Amino acid sequence: MAGVDFNALLKEAMGLDAASLGPTAIARAVQTRMTACQLTEVHAYWLRVRSSPTELQELIEAVVVPETWFFRDREAFVALADMARAELIANPAKPELRLLSLPCSTGEEPFSMAIALLDAGIPANRFRIDAVDISRRALDQGARACYGSNSFRGQELDFRAQHFRAVGGRWQLSDAARERVNFQQGNLFAVDFLPGHGLYDYIFCRNVLIYFDQETQALALEVLLRLLNPRGCLFVGPSETGLLPRLRLTSAQLPMAFAFHHAAEAVAPVAKSARKPSLPVARHATPTTSRAPAVRRSAKPAPTESAPASGAAADPRAASESALAQVRDLANQGRLIEATAAGERYLREHGASAHGYCLLGVIRDAAGDRAAATALYRKALYLDPQHQESLSHLAFLLDKQGNTAAARVLRERLQRVEARASG
Repeated sequence: MAGVDFNALLKEAMGLDAASLGPTAIARAVQTRMTACQLTEVHAYWLRVRSSPTELQELIEAVVVPETWFFRDREAFVALADMARAELIANPAKPELRLLSLPCSTGEEPFSMAIALLDAGIPANRFRIDAVDISRRALDQGARACYGSNSFRGQELDFRAQHFRAVGGRWQLSDAARERVNFQQGNLFAVDFLPGHGLYDYIFCRNVLIYFDQETQALALEVLLRLLNPRGCLFVGPSETGLLPRLRLTSAQLPMAFAFHHAAEAVAPVAKSARKPSLPVARHATPTTSRAPAVRRSAKPAPTESAPASGAAADPRAASESALAQVRDLANQGRLIEATAAGERYLREHGASAHGYCLLGVIRDAAGDRAAATALYRKALYLDPQHQESLSHLAFLLDKQGNTAAARVLRERLQRVEARASG
């Protein structure tokens, strides 16, 4: 109908590239809201949504579908904890670390950030986290901090026993982590969005840039660069690493953390020795638990090129893990062509594996080749039908392609796999 363009409206309102959601997502959301408004004519709803900020927000709520869980891409939280400790040790007079989670969805990400920092021994009064999202409903749920089983995925769930208590079949977060997060509604593209410069030491903006076209991605990153401390660190999603090197950002060289610095302020990765000194505790600091951190760094295999052909260096498993780590490093740096070649070489030299196919799928997905990524995730699942990372990535990709029914089947399958693993 002439003059009716919901795709353009949503791009103007929230930067959304409708094509990123699949061919029918916007139409379904519009139909849902028309039914709720008891309207049968598209033009009548168009007039309603154009004249009512409240209804525009309702349409945005219908489009936004939260898909998040605690410690999603765990290595990012490991890296955050390491860098935060090193920063406070190096700068004991620094009053506090400031962190941003954008979009924060229903709170799993910012609360994971808080838990990771607390479990790393950082006093509660040495950091605060701003959690921002465009969805009021998501923010309300995050503020309640009470979660169902779908928010806890994978096998590493030790943090849940320490930081949550069971309440009526759900899990209520403890006050220690909950009080470090400040939820607020905000639109990344609003002219008055978080005024100021260099406000945050660490920004998590993951798995949202993929929903913007190239021009809007550049605008979003300009905002993020404004908000990021000159020596701060920006964390993005695995499929977004290819966007950053061309936009004045360089990899932090932390495998699978997907972390980037301002190019002019690049710093070396945090050394393990930086975690040994005790952390200075500010006056009146709230005591924290001495329990071991809930997040753990996977050991990075040592280079094998010059190692003798005996002992651990000759172990096929060690060689395979080292080669796979090199592929991850290239991907994390945004060097996608080299990472693809290294991934294909890994499969030729070490044989087919679910981990290898899945990692190569993530790289092809980041490069924008959805068809290749889909095929690689399916190969991984052929080898290991219970490979959780492949199930999660493929479900997410199918959703973006508009195949919501198939995505739902995969998520249900993933939940069964996770339930068996945790049971």
